[in-house]
Amino acid sequence: MTLTAPAGTAAPPTPPPARAARPSAVRRAWRTVSPYAFIAPFFTLFAAFGLFPLLYTAFVSLYRVELQTPGDMEWRGLGNYTALFTDEFFWISLRNTFTIGVLSTVPQLVMALGLAHLLNYRLRGRTFFRTAMLLPYATSVAAATLVFAQLFGRDFGLVNYVLGLVGFGPVDWQTGTVASQIAVSTIVIWRWTGYNALIYLAGMQSIPSELYEAAEMDGASRWRQFVHVTLPGLRPTIVFTVVVSTIGATQLFGEPLLYEGSISGGISHQYQTLGLYMYEQGWGFFHLGRAAAIAWVMFLLIVVLVGVNALLARRRTRKEARR
Repeated sequence: MTLTAPAGTAAPPTPPPARAARPSAVRRAWRTVSPYAFIAPFFTLFAAFGLFPLLYTAFVSLYRVELQTPGDMEWRGLGNYTALFTDEFFWISLRNTFTIGVLSTVPQLVMALGLAHLLNYRLRGRTFFRTAMLLPYATSVAAATLVFAQLFGRDFGLVNYVLGLVGFGPVDWQTGTVASQIAVSTIVIWRWTGYNALIYLAGMQSIPSELYEAAEMDGASRWRQFVHVTLPGLRPTIVFTVVVSTIGATQLFGEPLLYEGSISGGISHQYQTLGLYMYEQGWGFFHLGRAAAIAWVMFLLIVVLVGVNALLARRRTRKEARR
């Protein structure tokens, strides 16, 4: 016997089969999980090669560990840090890191800003010049440092030869404290100025051209346009380059190591940086625990310097917003 719906009423809808609901449920689950699946490789690699070494270095810094016997670990607590802060050469390397960082970062960013301003104009062959800016950055650190070590040679160096032509005596660029730090800073300036210039150039090209046209209609010279239009528009880019250059200066290692080929940074440690001091303690004296403590001090120093830069930039932004 078949039942039919009364006249004037609609038949009840037929429920969908159970199999039809499965694809939609699977699709919704995939939409939820897929973003995490896409970023999972990055976090996996970061945990394996970034987070784990960082935590393990903090663990090793609390023990006495020698390179010859890495399995024999003796608990020292904060002993490596207290021994570090009482070491005279640690403070010398910290001072050298600061002075070389200032000597290399400030001229580097100022020159990069000027070069980017010139390349921003319509010049003949500007594509060639923009490409040439990256050549020092693409050069090997070892090759560049060895060439500059020859240029700054005391007896047969080209720099002393040029100084002699203008009436100056020879400068000992390897033994003198200030002279050797200037030489190492020159290598850093040569390698990174073009890189930062291209970053500034990209920032300048993102500034609306209407601002320059309005300033030119108001009678502003190119210098005033640079001061009142370019620099304010480049402030986030400048903050970025300052932060990156500060981190690089704190981690400076290759240039001072290869400049004279000494892990002590000269006869009197006159240009030994924190990175070179860490290498000397870990692979020169075989004190892995103390080297790990130096690595964590460098990490905390970078965090503090980046935080100070961010705080200063935020205060400057708030002051300008109140005007």
